[in-house]
Amino acid sequence: MTESESIAYDVVVLGAGPVGENVADRTRAAGLTTAIVENERVGGECSYWACMPSKALLRPVIAQADARRLPGLSGSVGGPLDAPAVLARRDEYAAHWKDDGQVAWVEGIGAVLYRGHGRLAGPRTVTVTGPDGTLTTLTARHAVAVCTGTRAQLPDLPGLAEVKPWTSREATSAQAAPGRLIVVGGGVVATEMATAWHALGSQVTLLVRGKGLLNRMEPFAGELVAESLIAAGVDVRTGTSVESVTRENGTVVAVTSSGDRIEADEILFATGRVPHTDDIGLDTVGLAPGSWLDVDDTLRVTGTDWLYAVGDVNHRALLTHQGKYQARIAGAAIAARAAGEPLLDAPWGAHVASADHEAVPQVVFTDPEAAAVGLSLAEAEQAGHRVRAVDVEFSTVSGAGLYGEGYKGRARMVVDLEDEILRGVTFVGPGIGELIHSATVAVAGHVPVSRLWHAVPSYPTLSEVWLRLLEAYRDK
Repeated sequence: MTESESIAYDVVVLGAGPVGENVADRTRAAGLTTAIVENERVGGECSYWACMPSKALLRPVIAQADARRLPGLSGSVGGPLDAPAVLARRDEYAAHWKDDGQVAWVEGIGAVLYRGHGRLAGPRTVTVTGPDGTLTTLTARHAVAVCTGTRAQLPDLPGLAEVKPWTSREATSAQAAPGRLIVVGGGVVATEMATAWHALGSQVTLLVRGKGLLNRMEPFAGELVAESLIAAGVDVRTGTSVESVTRENGTVVAVTSSGDRIEADEILFATGRVPHTDDIGLDTVGLAPGSWLDVDDTLRVTGTDWLYAVGDVNHRALLTHQGKYQARIAGAAIAARAAGEPLLDAPWGAHVASADHEAVPQVVFTDPEAAAVGLSLAEAEQAGHRVRAVDVEFSTVSGAGLYGEGYKGRARMVVDLEDEILRGVTFVGPGIGELIHSATVAVAGHVPVSRLWHAVPSYPTLSEVWLRLLEAYRDK
């Protein structure tokens, strides 16, 4: 191993996924010299193994489901999907797992990219071990931002490594549909991948330890998604855990807590995420390797005045769009502190990630789609708010019937009865993913219910569900 001289920058960013890229973008826009370190592909998990490839897989599935609900079109889309064409389009959206375009973007903003494994080596210091073994030391005048994300969590089952299970990475990058696929988990990755691979030709068995799917959303969200998966032919088993798994002559054999023996060609574990912080030198700055990093609302790590943790590593909201939001806030806060400017750190100020607490949106791209922002009814009650849930069926909206025959979905808004604002909104139904931003604006903006009456939804669109919700609230 050879060592180069130390190089100083205003900011050093560990991790060049979408979060690290956005931190670098904001600090460069403020005129701060910025180095960004990446051990794998610039663009990160989202670009190659998560958001982009998974949604490219799911878009044809959802489009076909929508078409099947329309007389005059349903007969033309009755056959199976063209799986090779779907996978080829997925490959395009994953840039064929090459990061040339992302590298050009980083260089275009004036950041300096270092390829290699970055580790903290004391306060404001990062060492980078390059692919050829060269050791480069980077020092940060103002801040180091840890943006290393998470990786899939696998259960502690004997012999699991020999089985070579799928994680989200294999599920989004596989080059062919397995004949039989076991999916373990009940969250977003599990439900989306069960949806995609079933539609692409796999016989899917979904094993859920809990009582239902999507347990971080309102209960009806998981119920409607489960109902649709079962109707499509997915074998959904709740209250079921995997006790052992082996691979025998190429066949995966999973034994469940109820004693069932399930055979498949592949098994996907979608059972959570752990922070990618085990080998980034946290011990050199008094932090525990492999831990989530606690931060304040400016995304600065508790107890430090130079270290930031942005995105999944701080465990505030494990979503790409929320991590990018945090990155914009962190970049602005770093720049303000570097310039000696006062922080705008009151709630909803320019230098604090207030939305992490009150207005985190998410869309699950199943059929039906499920989307939510803010607090569920249970979460609002646990937080001590005096609230009321208002529910309506999408069947009360003319736009739903026009969208497709037999449209089924539900909407809920959680109203704070003292402040007369919305604490949370949930939509479930075909095509509702594009509705959630209206709810996000209402929740983040603390828009009074009385003012929402003046936000007139166009007729006949799915957005008219807002009027039905307000009418239901008024009439109770």
